[in-house]
Amino acid sequence: MSQNTVAAKRYARALFEVAAQQQKGLEVEEELRAVVQAIEGDADIRKFISTPNVPQSVKMNVISQALAGKVSQPVLNTIELLLDRGRTEMFAELLNSYVKIQGASLGLADATVYSTYPLSDQEKEQVASEFGQLAHQNIRVTNVVDESLLGGLKVAIGDKLYDGSLAGKLERLEKSFNRRA
Repeated sequence: MSQNTVAAKRYARALFEVAAQQQKGLEVEEELRAVVQAIEGDADIRKFISTPNVPQSVKMNVISQALAGKVSQPVLNTIELLLDRGRTEMFAELLNSYVKIQGASLGLADATVYSTYPLSDQEKEQVASEFGQLAHQNIRVTNVVDESLLGGLKVAIGDKLYDGSLAGKLERLEKSFNRRA
């Protein structure tokens, strides 16, 4: 486990504890997700944040003004703390750790469902129900369209991968034939 992952877990735990005290765990998760997606999705923002020639005070001022009134104080404080300590490379790990901590507190597990097309809400609910029974948890589904799949689904829950894709089935069939030969 990398040093950033360990540190991200600590920051996420602290943020979660503050959010839980304010009973805003899910709101904080949504805000944090929006901030991280905005930062990770924009090369100019990432470059601005990581440029050593820009003074920390300028970075802090710009980020604070951009986020003021749009996110809660705990999220803003956490982002500012990471900026101040030069730990901006761990925003994504912070979000991942927070989501896991938040999910565990609610008895939720996150499932990434890979499919050849976007799943409808009804299909997502069906996947959540079926895999929730299998995993003995409530499941939150995130759908990722993977056009490289021939058909079927792949579902990742934590460190487990359930491969119901056509390619996965064909691969297992081929292995069974090779064992018999």
